[in-house]
Amino acid sequence: MDDCEEPSCWTRFIELLKGTRMDDTARGKYEGGRRRKVFAILLLTVLTAVVSVAVLGIGAVIVPFTDVVRVIFHPILPQMCQEPTFSYYTDIIVDYRAPRILLAILTGACLGVAGASMQGILRNPLADPFTLGLSSAASCGAGIALVLGPVVLGSAYNMVISIWGTTITMNWIFMAVMAFLMGLSSVVIIIMMTGRRSVSRSTLILTGVVIGYLFSAVLSYLKYISDEAVLKDITMWLLGGMWGASWSAIIIVLPVAVIGIAILESYAVDMNTLSIGDDVAKNLGVDVRKLRIKILILSALITSVCIAFTGIIGFVGLMAPHIVRILVGNDHRYLIPLSAMLGALILVSCDALARIIVAPNDLPVGIIMYVIGGLFFMFLVRKMRGGYDI
Repeated sequence: MDDCEEPSCWTRFIELLKGTRMDDTARGKYEGGRRRKVFAILLLTVLTAVVSVAVLGIGAVIVPFTDVVRVIFHPILPQMCQEPTFSYYTDIIVDYRAPRILLAILTGACLGVAGASMQGILRNPLADPFTLGLSSAASCGAGIALVLGPVVLGSAYNMVISIWGTTITMNWIFMAVMAFLMGLSSVVIIIMMTGRRSVSRSTLILTGVVIGYLFSAVLSYLKYISDEAVLKDITMWLLGGMWGASWSAIIIVLPVAVIGIAILESYAVDMNTLSIGDDVAKNLGVDVRKLRIKILILSALITSVCIAFTGIIGFVGLMAPHIVRILVGNDHRYLIPLSAMLGALILVSCDALARIIVAPNDLPVGIIMYVIGGLFFMFLVRKMRGGYDI
């Protein structure tokens, strides 16, 4: 058998990057595209992991990358990996920076997936938790928990629960619940105003703006009646940042994020069907109204729980899905996991930038996302005016 008949490993690797095969058949193109998307998921996962480890050393105290690796791997492989140069490096990374990075990863992933799902079911390229007012509603719920929590829960507000050796106070749980309930109420308003008829993109976005104003008004009133200490907490929290990062927050957010994203991924095929049109989806057995309600509720859940600990962080859910669509197309089976990884990468990178700009202090990451997201939003609107549609 002639060895020249088989493509070399290097040729196959180039084909994998391009998403093509040696043959030009329809199946060959499909397999090539599928491999390219799987490769993109693996590449983004590795890149996010590497960036996350690298930024663990960034902050008021700079920890060298070698010591970051030692802090992570010494407890696992003590014989192969030395102890960090200074013992306090372990305290800094494990107690403070690791929860912050994990919260940024989970929040970015949830916002990216929620944005991709909302854009898919509403067929609106400008839809995301921020532009539809869901973020404002969730932040209003968290503000209610901060101001009225001690009154509503009484002595139970400071009650402590121990899970896996980590203490969780009832006020964190109450804040997450209130954020979800207010986020869910914004979804109900969207469904009531747009669910029974087809609406234009501008009408949907204007609906989100109105919802945001309504809940911002409630939050402004809460700020007005709160005392100086609570007012400062609300103001700082609304700027958007990893203020609530702790292992307690991770224990609350992690199961909600993982389960919510997994369920949304299970609806990927139905979302692909819906992208063809409501009538076609109905003929193929998809209950369009129920699907939209389920997706919006799940998006509200994963978004609200994260926002309860981070404050308002905008535009991640707008940017990540659009960038992914440019790279791999509209197939939600790959769009959802890729949006999760890219959203995580964007937020982790911006949070690291926030710690560098005004070091040794922290700049709220929400400010950076407003600047980057605002520029991206203007670019997107300009492209749409030129006939561009995603």
